[in-house]
Amino acid sequence: MAIRITEECINCGACEPECPNNAIYEGGTLWSLAGVTYGSEEEAPSGAKNFVSEDYYYIVPDKCTECVGFHDEPQCAAVCPVDVCLPDPEHVESRDELLEKVEYLNLIDTTRLRG
Repeated sequence: MAIRITEECINCGACEPECPNNAIYEGGTLWSLAGVTYGSEEEAPSGAKNFVSEDYYYIVPDKCTECVGFHDEPQCAAVCPVDVCLPDPEHVESRDELLEKVEYLNLIDTTRLRG
């Protein structure tokens, strides 16, 4: 499942540089996927909506892979000083689905990680 950032975020920005998929954006920032830029009111290609925040950092569900293929745990959650990076029950995905997303976003072969 994707990770989300709750409204208790203190906007420290520690999470953003840790994301291997560039899925984390500062509040109010437009986000992009596959060369297309999206606004705060638009839904993602997957149909995800209402995840953009104008006030605090947010994670784009279509780009979040929980760091599968890169790290043993989500790095945003590992570095967050206030523990506001949490699993998002609205966007549940299997490990295989996350690996497919890693391949799409990063153009890498994850065959060795499937098991």
